[in-house]
Amino acid sequence: MTGDAAPATSVALAMAPRGPRHAMTPVVHRVFAVRHETIDVTTISLEPVTGPRLTFRPGQFNMLSAFGVGESAISVSSAPRDAGPLRHTVRDVGPVTHALCESSVGDLIGVRGPFGSDWQVPGRGERDVVDASDTVVVAGGIGLAPLRGAVDELVARYGEGGGRVFVFVGAREPSQVVFHRDLELWKRSGARVEVTVDRGSPGWSGHVGLVTSLLSSSEFDPSNAKALICGPEIMIRFTARALVDQGVAAGRILVSLERNMQCGLGWCGHCQLGPFLLCRDGPVVAYAGMVSVLLTERER
Repeated sequence: MTGDAAPATSVALAMAPRGPRHAMTPVVHRVFAVRHETIDVTTISLEPVTGPRLTFRPGQFNMLSAFGVGESAISVSSAPRDAGPLRHTVRDVGPVTHALCESSVGDLIGVRGPFGSDWQVPGRGERDVVDASDTVVVAGGIGLAPLRGAVDELVARYGEGGGRVFVFVGAREPSQVVFHRDLELWKRSGARVEVTVDRGSPGWSGHVGLVTSLLSSSEFDPSNAKALICGPEIMIRFTARALVDQGVAAGRILVSLERNMQCGLGWCGHCQLGPFLLCRDGPVVAYAGMVSVLLTERER
């Protein structure tokens, strides 16, 4: 804890609203821990200064405020079953995300949310309609962050007699692979985990090639499989198409789409994609129907 944590707490308490909180008012959190996943990806763990930890479902996102800089939509990378601080994994790509990645233990960050739809993965105590279904999880780069909580839940359910879990991860190069410890833990817990990179490096003995190349040689049953996909949209498009070609029903493929989310409430319209406001109707949507067509629309 930094030496100025006590004054920061006083400031946070002074900022706390009286009465019901407005949806645009952030809940002040303190940075509990910082973990650098790659050279440009950081996981920050947050605890509320006052009140309980926010509840969420895997795939939802929060609006994180770097005070004095701005606000950005960041997916929750915790699993609901995780105890302790709330984790968000951030790529340093702009002023707000840079400020978040440069956070230190004890710093204050605003949190609004959670917002949006989820991966429809039942949590503890919930019953899945198709317990025996294979689940295929495909992630590109930091796209594994919004999927991490869902995979944790799926692997736990597999250990309790649920369906098989297949996790396919693609990255530009070995140094860009995130959550190494989770990947190993999921593998030891029974999930089929495969990682591929676009280009190898000295010492890399794993797959080299597109993540879609892992699908054809896997053992999942397409007739009853469901799929969760997150990553760059071009990767989502080709992966979803490949799964459909292998026999996975388009309605059983969920994709997480990203647009310019500025309010999280469907008010500003910046994240509109056809008939969807992705902060409200997404980010997780079924690939079937209009979404498969809209995925060809370039973000504006």
